[in-house]
Formats: sequence, structure tokens, C-alpha cells
Amino acid sequence: MKKNTIALSVSSGVLTCACIYTTAIAASQLSFNPQISLTLDGRYASYSNDSDYELPGFMLGGEASRGEQGFNLGHNELSFSSNIDDMFFGKLTTVIADHEGETEVELEEAFIETLALGNGITVKAGRFYSDIGYMNNQHPHAWDFTDTSLVYRGMFGNQLIDDGLQVSWLVPTDTYFKVGVEATRGARFPAGGAANDGNGAFAVFAKFGGDVGVSHAWQLGFSHWKADIEDRASGSHEHDASTIEVPTYTGESSLNGIDFVWKWSPNGNSREQNLKIQAEYFERSEDGLVVLEGSNPIEETTYQGEQTGWYLQSVYQFMPRWRLGYRYDRLNSDNQGSDSDVLMEAGLDNEGHTPERSSIMLDYSHSEYSRIRLQVSKDDSYEDSDTLVFMQYIVTLGAHGAHRF
Repeated sequence: MKKNTIALSVSSGVLTCACIYTTAIAASQLSFNPQISLTLDGRYASYSNDSDYELPGFMLGGEASRGEQGFNLGHNELSFSSNIDDMFFGKLTTVIADHEGETEVELEEAFIETLALGNGITVKAGRFYSDIGYMNNQHPHAWDFTDTSLVYRGMFGNQLIDDGLQVSWLVPTDTYFKVGVEATRGARFPAGGAANDGNGAFAVFAKFGGDVGVSHAWQLGFSHWKADIEDRASGSHEHDASTIEVPTYTGESSLNGIDFVWKWSPNGNSREQNLKIQAEYFERSEDGLVVLEGSNPIEETTYQGEQTGWYLQSVYQFMPRWRLGYRYDRLNSDNQGSDSDVLMEAGLDNEGHTPERSSIMLDYSHSEYSRIRLQVSKDDSYEDSDTLVFMQYIVTLGAHGAHRF
């Protein structure tokens, strides 16, 4: 046998556990070894506000930005994956993107995963998307909107990816029940510094799900993440070009989250019509020291941060190939420090503003391999209100695995 694993089948919009068996002979006749997948993402963006982006109350990092205006490349992925033998599966994903006129290549995933430990236990090791939350482990081409939610942008720098070890257990119950733990390096935003000799972050998660009749399915998740952070840099605030001051944070960070998804398709037939409603809520507490690196004399402040954020979105496929979606985002922060000027420079002063945003999108998928999307957002995530318009295409060449529930 080439692969023997428990998977979630969502082709009908209904959550079902199924065993997938693929023989080595059949696989060799149908695909390369390894399987190769290329996702192309092109877009046009227009903003009514040309000022530098910020998110008051949050230190931004990772890929937390609106992206460039005009015609540009988005998140282009090249992936290689294959069963290594009857015990292990492996995958490597690189991202190719343009940033400020330069082409950048980044290693996004590089992991191995067990196939045959039995008893519903799976071990993953390497660089991978964390399984906290609902959207975090989804590749950007699987998102229902061009950009991620504000809470993911503010707290994760778009997505939480790290190097480490994950152990999960699919519990043998009548309904779907999966639990897992992650121990990771803690070198990437929202952590930083690879504290504790490269064992700086820890996460636990639990996911539940089931069917309601033949037309409805649901999933509920709980997450907890914590890290010891050393010198996490922020690019959240505009600085004078003559200075080299960079805000950094050192201390503790703890995050809790809850997510919920409901899917409907008439009699389980999602090809004709379906509806998905999803929501996530996160709260984060931080306690440590913020320093303006490069300042002379050194400027710093004690910092106690309390931040929350959530989004609610709905996507309706009203006829084959056509979908209409709406999303609302909102953030709050209550950050305290001994020096308000340093908090301001670090982007941690909420400036008396509550970030929020509304987005509507319409997309057309000629097949599971191609999608064209129009999205318009009314963005009040910082002081100057902005209207964002995106036109996007996403196409996949080569192997294309099933998306998760």
C-alpha cells in the first residue's frame, strides 16, 4: 500500500471520516513521484488612501500589509510532495513573490509526516502551518477572500508558521474529535528570538465536528499558543528615514482562540448550491519590555498588552461556479506602558481608534483549478479610511489535493 490514512472528505459539504487507499502501482501510472503543484496568483489592487499602512494597537510583522498597488504578483507557490515509503509522507513548498520591485523566494513548508503509527496518532516534524484556529493551516489560494482577516494580520503577521514538532490524535469517537500539541522554535513572528535554546513556543488545539442530517455540517475549535519572545521586531509604524530606530519586544505572549464553521448544501450536493458561515475570535496577553533599538539614549518602556479580534464571514454559492461573500472584521487593544511615546513609536498606542473593515467579494471558478475574483473593502483599520479594490486570478497546475473542511 502506498498510503493508508484517515482523512476528512468534504466533497459533499458534509463532514465524513473516510479511509483512503492508493496502491503504489496506480499512483505511479497517474502522477509523478514526487507530485508537483504550481499555484499562480496575479492581481490588480487600487487604494483610495496612499498613506503608509498601520494597525493601531498592534506591532505588525511577517506579511502584514495591504500589498502593492497596481498590477502585481501575489502568493505564488511551488510544492513537491510524495509518500516517502509506507511510514512517511513529505512536502516542501516555496513561495515566489515580488516585493518592492524585487523577486523573493521563501521556504514556506518543509516537513515529514507519519502515515502508519496507528490508533489515530500522527506526528509531523519540520516547518509547517500551525493548526491553531481555522484559517491558519490553509494556503492563501484556498482563502475565500483575497486577503486574510484583520485579526490574523495583527496577531500572526497573516499566518503562524514555525519549525518544530506536532503530535495529533484523531480520537475514536462517533463524531469528529481531534486534539494536538505543537512545540516549535519560536523564531518567526509573532514569536521571535528562538528563546529557550530554540524551543520558544508551544501550542495546543482541539477540534470537534459532525453532521446534522444530510444537508448540514459543523466544526468547532479551541486553541492556545504561548511563547517566550526575545527582540521581536516591528515594522508597524512609519519612522523618519534619517533614523534607524526599530521597535522590539522581549517578554511573554499568550493567546487563546475559538473558531466555528457551519456548512450547508441541499441534500449534500455542494456542486449546485452551498453556504459556508465561519467566525474566529482571539485574545492575546503580553507582558514585557519594548525597546527602540538604535535610539540614543536608549528609549524603552514596560509593556502590558491586552488585544482581541474577531471576524465573521459568509460565502454563498448561489449557482454552479459563482460565489458571493461578505466579511466583517474588528479589533480592540488596551496596551499599557510607562512611556507612551515609545508605545506610539512601536505601533502599540491604539490612538483612540477601533480598527474595523467590511469586505464583499464575487468570484467565478471555471473548475477546481481556476478562479477569478473581484473584491471591494471599506477599510477603517487605521485613522484614514480606505477603499480597497482587488481583481485576482488563482490557477493551479499539476497535483491539487482536496481542501480541508
